[in-house]
Amino acid sequence: MPNLFSPYTLKGVTLRNRIAMSPMTMYRSQDGLMNDFHMMLLGSRAAGGFGLVFPEQLAITADGRTSVTCAGIYDDAQLDGLSRATAMIKSMGAVPAIQLGHTGRKGSSLKPWEGGAQLSPDHPDGWQVTGPSAIPYGGKHTLPVHPLSRAEIKQLHKDYASAAKRAHQAGFEWLELHFAHGYLGASFFSPLANQRTDEYGGSAENRLRFHLETLDAVREVWPERFPLTIRLGSDDLHKDGIQFDDAIVAVAAMKAHGVDLADLSLGFNTDDMCERPFNQLAFMVERGSRLRREVNIPVGVSWNLGVPALANRVIEEGAIDLVFLGRPALSNPHWPVWAARELQHVAPFSLLPQDWSFWLDSHRAHDAALGWPEVGSPTS
Repeated sequence: MPNLFSPYTLKGVTLRNRIAMSPMTMYRSQDGLMNDFHMMLLGSRAAGGFGLVFPEQLAITADGRTSVTCAGIYDDAQLDGLSRATAMIKSMGAVPAIQLGHTGRKGSSLKPWEGGAQLSPDHPDGWQVTGPSAIPYGGKHTLPVHPLSRAEIKQLHKDYASAAKRAHQAGFEWLELHFAHGYLGASFFSPLANQRTDEYGGSAENRLRFHLETLDAVREVWPERFPLTIRLGSDDLHKDGIQFDDAIVAVAAMKAHGVDLADLSLGFNTDDMCERPFNQLAFMVERGSRLRREVNIPVGVSWNLGVPALANRVIEEGAIDLVFLGRPALSNPHWPVWAARELQHVAPFSLLPQDWSFWLDSHRAHDAALGWPEVGSPTS
């Protein structure tokens, strides 16, 4: 049986283990550019043993960012920083992945620690937000939403394809489309945000049309040997929104349009969520396992999987294929090695690049002096 540290192959790409660093928006960019901060963040996690490493969601257009300090892939000038990042990730033994997205009606915002308020289009750091319908998200996002025309939707498909071309040019080998968390794709799928009366609204089939046409546009330019995956908002946690049964049908349809793996999440299409599960350990695993079984597609999930024994068990049991870690990857750049020691892996430092592992394996002093918490200690 595979475990957390088993290699994983999808299409023509093999990960050294089943541990992925999830995209986390860091608000450190200017003009959508990646910089030395991103090199530090991504390189250290690749060197720390993660098998798959994502930067933050990269916006396909300037107005697809959350804020003016978010990264993008809508301009050729951004290729240099992206290429530096992928080269660093590969040199440390990991696979560089990219998540493409558009924040839709949740964009044009301040940083969350600055209050996260939405900025009006006449603000120097603001713009007109867009969505499937003229329905504001709510909460701190109350400004008018421009409903996209058919022509604007078609242009967005072209923007996704252009971003995918740049991703390939920059050296990424795994591509994910972000259709979750109330961003543009999630808004099209959810009846809470989409009240269109044309072919992009109404029935579940119509509300999924944006996704399928986006996938077709990207699949046409993204190399077949590299995985094409999606992150899907699989449940709105609202009685009038998307239910998980809808997600099962949606992923099956997207699989037919070239999706190789589903990365599941839920919620955040509205502030009015009920029965929030976010403080429960591994709460997405049961849903992911059901999707994997019923659609026969590889599945990864995140949310509260930072306990090594738990992360390992859901892989060993065959519930999911990949474990995605967001905040655990921020709190511990060497989480995979720490997990390997906790789980008594026979060669935990083998997860690291050879030069690092050589010096750690040849340590000749007391184990406690090496700088790693002892296995099973209160600090581990």
